[in-house]
Amino acid sequence: MLLSEQDQFLSYNGEVLVFQLSKPKRAEKADDKTINLCVRRMAFNRDTKLFVQMSSGEFSMEASHSEIEVICCSCTTDSRTGIILPCILMKKKKQNNVKYFLLLLHSSNQFERSFYFKLDYELKEDIRLFTGPSLLWRHANKLFYISSNNCVVQSAPVQLSSVVWTGEIVGEGSVALGIRAACLPETEDPDGFSASDRAIWGSEFFGYAIETQKMLTGTCFMPHAYSRVVSSVYICKSERLKKQLRISLVAITHKNQLIWFQDGVPKGVCELPYQKPCSVKPALTSSRDLLFVVSFASGNSCVVQRRGSLQVASKWQKVKCVLVDDFIGSGSEQLLLLFKDDSNTDVLSTFKITDLGEVNYASGINYKHDVPAAEGLQETGLLTLRALETRLQAGWSSVRELQQHLGLQKRVILESCRALIDLVEERTHILPTSKEVKCRRWARSLLNSAKPFEGLVSLWDDVENPADSLSKETSLAPKVPEHFTEELWQRVVGDSLVVGVKLTESFYLSLSDVSLSLVMDQDFSSISPIIKCQNKIIKLNEAFSALAVSSSQIEPPPKKIKLDLHSRNELKKEFPKRSSRIQLDGAKTVTAVTSLSPLLAFHRVCCIVLLHGRKQDQQSDSLQQSKKITVLCGKIFLSLEDISNGRYSVKMLRDNSYCTGSMGDILAVLAVSVRFSFQIVSCDCTLTPVSSWLLGEMECTPFKECQDNIFCHKAGNVHGTIFNWALKNPFEGLLTIFCRNLTVLFQCLHSLSRALPPSCRVKLLRSGSKGILTEQLALALEKEMLTLKNSLFRKETKAENSLTWGNESGKKINNAPLASSLGTEEGVQQFRQQLQNEREESVQSMNQTVNGALYQKTALKIAEAQLSSDMIVWRLA
Repeated sequence: MLLSEQDQFLSYNGEVLVFQLSKPKRAEKADDKTINLCVRRMAFNRDTKLFVQMSSGEFSMEASHSEIEVICCSCTTDSRTGIILPCILMKKKKQNNVKYFLLLLHSSNQFERSFYFKLDYELKEDIRLFTGPSLLWRHANKLFYISSNNCVVQSAPVQLSSVVWTGEIVGEGSVALGIRAACLPETEDPDGFSASDRAIWGSEFFGYAIETQKMLTGTCFMPHAYSRVVSSVYICKSERLKKQLRISLVAITHKNQLIWFQDGVPKGVCELPYQKPCSVKPALTSSRDLLFVVSFASGNSCVVQRRGSLQVASKWQKVKCVLVDDFIGSGSEQLLLLFKDDSNTDVLSTFKITDLGEVNYASGINYKHDVPAAEGLQETGLLTLRALETRLQAGWSSVRELQQHLGLQKRVILESCRALIDLVEERTHILPTSKEVKCRRWARSLLNSAKPFEGLVSLWDDVENPADSLSKETSLAPKVPEHFTEELWQRVVGDSLVVGVKLTESFYLSLSDVSLSLVMDQDFSSISPIIKCQNKIIKLNEAFSALAVSSSQIEPPPKKIKLDLHSRNELKKEFPKRSSRIQLDGAKTVTAVTSLSPLLAFHRVCCIVLLHGRKQDQQSDSLQQSKKITVLCGKIFLSLEDISNGRYSVKMLRDNSYCTGSMGDILAVLAVSVRFSFQIVSCDCTLTPVSSWLLGEMECTPFKECQDNIFCHKAGNVHGTIFNWALKNPFEGLLTIFCRNLTVLFQCLHSLSRALPPSCRVKLLRSGSKGILTEQLALALEKEMLTLKNSLFRKETKAENSLTWGNESGKKINNAPLASSLGTEEGVQQFRQQLQNEREESVQSMNQTVNGALYQKTALKIAEAQLSSDMIVWRLA
């Protein structure tokens, strides 16, 4: 046995593994009975442009009167861990007995024997390694395979003439593609076919799923007419669309062609430069080009590039091996060509690394000549510094312009909030003069020149008399009753502040799209007075199982949350056992939730509570006939001292067998909780253990205000969780859980699983009724459209700044004298000049570019809006 001929090369994680059989050095002269399988891990050094050895390992085998040979090696997936590992197939032949064993190489260079088997013949045809590790081969036109899971040689019930590919296909597992004799219909006479027909239809292409022992039709891979000429195949992509298998593959033929197939149809063909192609493998380079590396029996290789059409990009001769991996650590694949060199016995002595683009390394090249001289480096450095200085100055100018833009936005938002508060409190809002604007500290820090910001732009069309405009807006607004709120309350639950407004019945039933917003009453110049909060409308009339919860982040203008209104008759008909007082109380309360921590930084905070909604016309129920209203509900005061004393804390205490929490406490807990509904079904026993579990292990007691809902008093994380258990029949029920987070939910479900019988099935139900989700989808789509619309008007350019603020500085062109002088030559010339100026300003305003940071922020907002609507669509599906 010539040990030097046993070298095997394998690429793995950017390294080259070299496997070689050798005798131990200590016993080269003696009659030693062992042989070592040595492995060397070689990595490419980008400094020396050579391969260096990183580590090595060996595996000893007894070789008394035996021949040991490395059959093949490949990277396969270990089914125990899912990790891809190098796999080596070894043969040990002693007289007429042939033994094969499979080795796995771990990262520590330790070999593991996966399995072994014995045969009375040698493996010679179509040997393939695949996931498991598993081994497949062909013998006497039969297909055999063995896996590490059972270690037993099995035979597939198929007759075939060759195996052209083995690998994974989506939905089928491990599949072997082969060619076999065509199965002609029984009605057809084989002798009736001509010689050409028999040559074409005498064989067919097919697939065999190994795990399921299922036959796959060959027409989804390629037409049967190609089965006579195909020698090797590589499947590039497999997917299932509408339960139909779609395959993209490339095949090489005995006719020296490479053919691209898409869903069984040939899409391209390329003539190969050499005879007898034997294998094909893909490579994805840094330029995102898909390359196909074809190896030939003569030792030659070529690369076919797929750019529109298939064409040979490069070819080489006297190639010992071609490997594909990321050898230089660039994040993309390159080709490593190992050439035959009889003059040099060192492995990896003659090689070439290329991606047919920028990457090109070859052995025997002195790269020192490519280094530029010191003078050239110095000159290049100076030019680079100048370019960086220019870019720095341009960037600083952009930062100053962005600061001015943000300062202007802050001024507009703050003045808008003041105007909104004055409008709600029926006060006359007076716009600040230019002198007042200049005196503000936050404006002086941003403005180097006061000319572009002489005055604040009016938010109304009538600039000269804003008071008249304000009174006109107030007169058009629908009338609101003097006493429309019954109660304004606040609670502190954990790190959240919950504000609730209980409305009168008559006023509430005339509203839709109800939401709350919180505005800080203090005049803080460094922050926005609008408090980011989340609105929730909770309906106790549906026993929490169909809880209508809508949420949005309030920003100016505040988002309106639609409310699903039910008539009293429907409520009584659907839930006859509920208390009517509880139904109305729950349906008349609107809550807003915001984070408490930022508010505590001010020690004492006063917030104005505003109610937004649409007032329905008494003659029409149509939404188009309604008018938007914003009314003042009152003010809330919050201080760190009150929170420390527990003034606004939720109090849930036991009173005999009930929980004494008030309606405000219940609504506050629900507002900060996340709702999950589960359907529990039992086949062979009743669901009595659920009630026992709630009252016993979870220590729950019902509320006095709404006894169908129970509060968990158990110590630990689950304390404060609210449950609702409704039996549809003795074998089916609905459990609704209101908890703080997913951790509490998992603890509750873990405890419940131990109480339920093993035959029970628990299914998570998607939250929200179809009608409510439909309205939420409409709101989400509206928000998505508004976000996209607003993004089109937020472009910032120099032309926009100079044009917009130059025209809004109070200058007005008086065209009356100009019109009277059009009869003179001087008047015509002046009119032409004015027309030219307006045309240039119009062109500047249309030719706008978007700042990169602003574009990124806008794209993120649009993506978030689209994600919100997509999630609601998924819940509706």
